[in-house]
Amino acid sequence: MQTVLRRMNIQRPTIAATWHYLTRFPGGNLLFSKFVGRMAPYTGTIDCRVQELDVGHAVVTLRDRRAVRNHLNSIHAIALMNLGEVATGLAVMYSVDGRGRGIVKSLKMDYEKKARGTLTATCDTVIPTVPGSQELPVEGVIRNEDGEVVARVTAIWKIQIDT
Repeated sequence: MQTVLRRMNIQRPTIAATWHYLTRFPGGNLLFSKFVGRMAPYTGTIDCRVQELDVGHAVVTLRDRRAVRNHLNSIHAIALMNLGEVATGLAVMYSVDGRGRGIVKSLKMDYEKKARGTLTATCDTVIPTVPGSQELPVEGVIRNEDGEVVARVTAIWKIQIDT
């Protein structure tokens, strides 16, 4: 992966640098999404698409298909959890990658209704700039195509911002 990014002249392959480089091209967000799935293989199992990414902000979609469904003919609870973790993680890591690091410490999910159709996970959070180690509660919302909330995720990210 690092070799591919260096060939594309991304010298310091942070999440932000890779996102900004790839999204200049048609299909760039698809390629970025595939890179995310390669870097975090379990995340890749849901085959989500990163639509928007900025400091403290991420929008990620998930297509409804058989591979992510359960026996109730709706999207599986763990696929929703995975989608929520991706959205919160990208919002956080975009902001600290290259000047720190982070790891999810806990995940909590509230399921509000059966999830069907294309889903959109949105996360907006304020990222601290103070150097040091801290725990950051981050919330995300997952909505269906009608804009109805199907689930809410709360992730606690332990971040370390270097000086």
